[in-house]
Formats: sequence, structure tokens, C-alpha cells
Amino acid sequence: MLTLAADIEVLARFGRALADPIRCRILLALHEAPAHPADLANVLEISRTRLSNHLACLRDCGLVVAVPTGRRTRYELADERLGHALDDLRTAVVAVEADKTCVDADEKGCC
Repeated sequence: MLTLAADIEVLARFGRALADPIRCRILLALHEAPAHPADLANVLEISRTRLSNHLACLRDCGLVVAVPTGRRTRYELADERLGHALDDLRTAVVAVEADKTCVDADEKGCC
């Protein structure tokens, strides 16, 4: 059981980041390879302004870092273990989805 406030805060930040589908897509794209914002916006088919707002959130959560490369900035996952965590979460969600253990999913919109 988590008892340290720091542990709980880390998980809460990760949860906030994953709560938005666009941020999830950004994290998955950066898991594949670091990228510049313009390239990410094109791949994800969203405006640069919208992408910038989501990247700021992910930076504030400590999940991505901005790496200056000359005049441009490249984004990447803050830690390679985040990629492993994303893979683990995806497979866990697939396992839960196949099981459909949450009986309130349709009514409450959870899961």
C-alpha cells in the first residue's frame, strides 16, 4: 500500500496526464521516437497551439522533457521507464477490457 505522499502525487500526475486522449497519443508517439513539435502536430493531426498546451501539461507532470537542438526543440519521454509503464498499462487495460469486470462501465462511463 502506498503511504508516502510523494508516491501518491506521482501516480496522480501520471493519471492526470493519461486522462486526455491527445496526451496519451503524444506519449505513445514519443515512446516510439523523440520528435519536434511541428512533426508531432502533423502526425497527430492537431494544431500546434493545441499540441503546445498538451506538451506543457506533460512537462509539468514530469513525463516529457524538451531538449534544445540548435534553433529547435525536440521532445522525448523524461525517463525510458515511462515507455515500459505505458506498455504495461496498455496490456493491463486490454486484459481488463477483455474481462469486462467493471459492471458500471456503461452507466457511469468509467473504465
